[in-house]
Amino acid sequence: METDLLETNIKRRFDHTIAKQNLKEKYASRMLFAYSGGMWQAGPELITHCNLCLAHGHFNPVLEDQHGNPVQVDAEKLKTQAQERWQEQMNAWFVEFESLRSQR
Repeated sequence: METDLLETNIKRRFDHTIAKQNLKEKYASRMLFAYSGGMWQAGPELITHCNLCLAHGHFNPVLEDQHGNPVQVDAEKLKTQAQERWQEQMNAWFVEFESLRSQR
C-alpha cells in the first residue's frame, strides 16, 4: 500500500518535470522572430546587446542572427521588437506555468 503511494508520488513529480520542460521548449520557440532579413531570439542577451550598441552610438550595427548571418539592423527597432516579444511570451509562459503548478 505504501509502495503504491510512493510510486504515484514519484510518477506525478516526473510528469510535472516533463510538463515543465515541454512548456519551456514551447515558449523558447515562440521567442523567435524575423526582422530586417534575419531571425532573432528575443531575450535579455539581444536586448542588452542592442542597448550597448545604442549607448556607444552604433545605431545601425551589423549583428549576427540565429542562423549565423550578418545583418545590418536598426538597433532601436530591433530592441523594441525583442522587448515586446520577450514580455508577451514571458507573460503567457507565466500564466501556463502557474496553471501547471496549481495542478501539482
